[in-house]
Amino acid sequence: MSVEDRKREAGYAAVDRYVVDGTCIGLGTGTTARWAIERVGERVAAGERIAAVATSGVTEALCRERNIPLAGLMDREIAVAIDGADEVAPDFALTKGGGGALFREKAVALAAQRFVVVVTEEKLVERLGRFPTPVEIVPYSAGWVERELARLGPQAIARRGGDAPYVTDNGNWIFDCTFGRIEDAALLDAHIRAIHGVVGCGLFVGLADDVIVAGAEGVRTLAAAAP
Repeated sequence: MSVEDRKREAGYAAVDRYVVDGTCIGLGTGTTARWAIERVGERVAAGERIAAVATSGVTEALCRERNIPLAGLMDREIAVAIDGADEVAPDFALTKGGGGALFREKAVALAAQRFVVVVTEEKLVERLGRFPTPVEIVPYSAGWVERELARLGPQAIARRGGDAPYVTDNGNWIFDCTFGRIEDAALLDAHIRAIHGVVGCGLFVGLADDVIVAGAEGVRTLAAAAP
């Protein structure tokens, strides 16, 4: 089974296990979350009344293509949010933002009654830090933020969109920061977010309720380890 097949398994499983007809849900951004969108589209086409809060312009477009009704953040109660992750630690701390939607993804995860993460098994890590930590910043403050991030020890590289800086749906830039092995994700997240000019950090700590993993042995739901 290919990695794409496993992503499909994880996305479909999350929707079938957690999404109920007549509810509003959050839909994430990325290659695994896309399969959750596909499954919701199938269920809407079959007559179910499911609305979605999208975490990015890309997800909004996919929802419109599949005739999934859209709602704004806080327009309705979000029963469950389904999204992928770039890394998942045993205590369910996450690295997210590889797709550039980390600010809206965290907003939807915070607003949802339940946050379900869908990944393939290679995203499971002992400690976060193998994948660069995305940090969304106000462009005006780029120089200041880069200097302050350097005090925390990382190499911060501005993400590019061709020849120009990558611009998020919020009009901001992203720094991808290499911290190495992260021993205390909550503490690092607090230090990063305290820097003036930082809009959001791709460390998601204490947010995930369930993690669905697709691997060689099929789909399983993880239990969180103690921090």
